[in-house]
Amino acid sequence: MKQIKLTLEDVFNLPGAVIYNPDLYKSVSSVSIDSRNIKKNSLFIAIKGEKFDGHNFIKAAIKNGTSAVMINKKYLNKIDDVNIPVIAVPDTTKTLGDVAKVWRSKLRAKVIGLTGSAGKTTTKEMIATLLSDKYKVNKTVANNNNHIGVPLTILSTGAKHQVLVAECGTNHFGEIAYTANILQPDYALITNIGDSHLEYLKNRKGVLKEKSALFEVTSKRRGKLFINTDDELISKYSKKLRNKIKFGFNTDADVSGSILKYDSIGKANIEIKTKTKKLNLTVPLSGDSNASNFLAASSVGLEFGLKVKDFIKASRRIKSADKRLAIKVLRTFTLIDDTYNANPDSMRAAISILSMYKNRRRKIAVLGDMFELGNQSKKLHESLAVFVKSQKVIEVYSIGKMMKSFSKALKGFSGIAKHFESREDLKKYLKKIDLYNSVVLIKGSRGMKMEEFVSVIQSRVK
Repeated sequence: MKQIKLTLEDVFNLPGAVIYNPDLYKSVSSVSIDSRNIKKNSLFIAIKGEKFDGHNFIKAAIKNGTSAVMINKKYLNKIDDVNIPVIAVPDTTKTLGDVAKVWRSKLRAKVIGLTGSAGKTTTKEMIATLLSDKYKVNKTVANNNNHIGVPLTILSTGAKHQVLVAECGTNHFGEIAYTANILQPDYALITNIGDSHLEYLKNRKGVLKEKSALFEVTSKRRGKLFINTDDELISKYSKKLRNKIKFGFNTDADVSGSILKYDSIGKANIEIKTKTKKLNLTVPLSGDSNASNFLAASSVGLEFGLKVKDFIKASRRIKSADKRLAIKVLRTFTLIDDTYNANPDSMRAAISILSMYKNRRRKIAVLGDMFELGNQSKKLHESLAVFVKSQKVIEVYSIGKMMKSFSKALKGFSGIAKHFESREDLKKYLKKIDLYNSVVLIKGSRGMKMEEFVSVIQSRVK
């Protein structure tokens, strides 16, 4: 199979690029921004990040065998005695996207782009797993979904791949449009629209405006759109769109789901129907949110021709993504690690799983602040307290400035509620608290570093 390569002509066509030693340039078959991961026939692109400047590692990349380097033009006077091609551009971060767009144009793989306020990483993993038996699949690694991560995901996709499942993230207006224009999806899916990144996106309408750029780009290339009809904003927005497949827990959907029952740890037994197929199985992950994620992933799988037996086989391999509703059954208690990030929707989803968990008697929630909610932060933290009161949660321990408002709003809560002013005090408490026959949820936004509390609890069983 012929490799995908970045040719000299491709380099000359990059906006603002000037190449030095062009006679030495040979088409490259891989691109890296990490000098430690240089392969044969590779291009090293020096990116200036928050912590490191790739220009400081050019010599290391050359030593490791890179065929060519790409630098910001302002660093030209610092490059001497380099006897390989040097490509100088105005902005290497921007040109990384341009390079990825050229690479994308050479891919034979069908590209699936997805975004959403919650569940996008889990849905991405589900789609990739479902399709991997029938197709050669590449996917976004971890949460590599921003203006650098999406280009790198494209550049990691080769001629052997038949499908690319790529996640697009955002917290500012314009970011989805940027990455989607590079990605050029053949298929697009938005999991949901919720109260995420409101500090920058203002409100749910702003979230929809930002996320829907994925649909707009895909529509322009006459791609297919997967529409979550259970989400009111997406459903209303999608009425003007064509070439769509509707999925949801309602009869109006092309791919309709219904939850028949839950098992003792909150996994849904789900029936999925189309006009010609019916699928009945237990969703491999707990909770209503994961039932929705699985229905979304299944709508993609059905479009790609999977049969009932394919779903049953692949579903056995679906696991929780790291720090995303990862259920760990320990000796005398169960731990739900959902510390990757948090917004109001994902908080409610996690707490509902805690509430429906039947295998342990005591339900304990350790919760940290939800970030990037702007001037709605206090209100949304207080609303979360109202939700907690409606659930079967017995003990709630909170940490963070905004969780203080949450704790106050828990007034009248029938269980135990305690707010901690310091991380050390909460750690000391978690080291001593009786956890016998309990299920403990730990969740908060990324900046709260809630994984530290997971480590404290896990250390108790060593």
